[in-house]
Amino acid sequence: MRITDLFIYPLKSARGIALPSTEIDAFGLPGDRRAMITDRDGHFITQRELSELARISLQPGTSELRLTMGGQEITAQIPNAARRMDVSIWKSIVNAAVADDAVNDELSIWLGRAVKLVFFDQDARRSASAEWAGEGTPVTFADGYQILLTTTGSLRALNADLEKHGEGCVGMDRFRPNIVVDTEEAWPEDRWAAIEIGGIRFDLVKPCSRCIMTTQDQSSGSRDVPNPMPAMGRIRMSADRRVPGPLFGWNVTPRGTGRIAVGDPVKVIEERAEGWAFKVRDRA
Repeated sequence: MRITDLFIYPLKSARGIALPSTEIDAFGLPGDRRAMITDRDGHFITQRELSELARISLQPGTSELRLTMGGQEITAQIPNAARRMDVSIWKSIVNAAVADDAVNDELSIWLGRAVKLVFFDQDARRSASAEWAGEGTPVTFADGYQILLTTTGSLRALNADLEKHGEGCVGMDRFRPNIVVDTEEAWPEDRWAAIEIGGIRFDLVKPCSRCIMTTQDQSSGSRDVPNPMPAMGRIRMSADRRVPGPLFGWNVTPRGTGRIAVGDPVKVIEERAEGWAFKVRDRA
């Protein structure tokens, strides 16, 4: 097994950037989900409620973030650490740096509602769930964990079910992974407790429950496209109340630092005694 793709999403819920290689640190992939859109009160906004975010492309820099949408461009300077506000993301409160008013006003025009652009800078603090990832594992603006891993074999199995029911097929971009592993088998990740890439241990700590974002085209935000939710409902509906709903991919916590690259071999170093429990449904 080898890595086939690496991605970061510098602005949460905007378009991803493919990488040939990346460093790994305690936060996962450097530059991933370091910026986020919020409402004026600091509550995070994603494609779940604002599909237009899928149209934003960006290029991160050391001192600025360049955003483009529909031929327009905004250059947002990384704000002064003193310009801050508390923002909420799920159950977390993060003290984040805030872009200047001109940037926020222009973004508000782009998106048709009052928004702010905030940054997870060197003074921001947030931890993943200790129940799943252990104590003191830092995370940025990702939904909950440092890295999301998916496999090609699982996507093939999902698309096979979609096509069997005349529902089209979807690409891996719908699931917004950080690391994609090439596998012949479908769903082997359900049994992986830990893998090793480039001498780094990665623990698969929790399966990822999926939502309406998987139904949206990741370039346009359109929902008039094939929808993977019916297939996930048929073959990937969790039977474990701790993580309800349809599942695809696993949340991963790195246990070391180093560098990984597309083409690197992936070694399973620890397996679960049993895979994840799923509901049995009519798959006819």
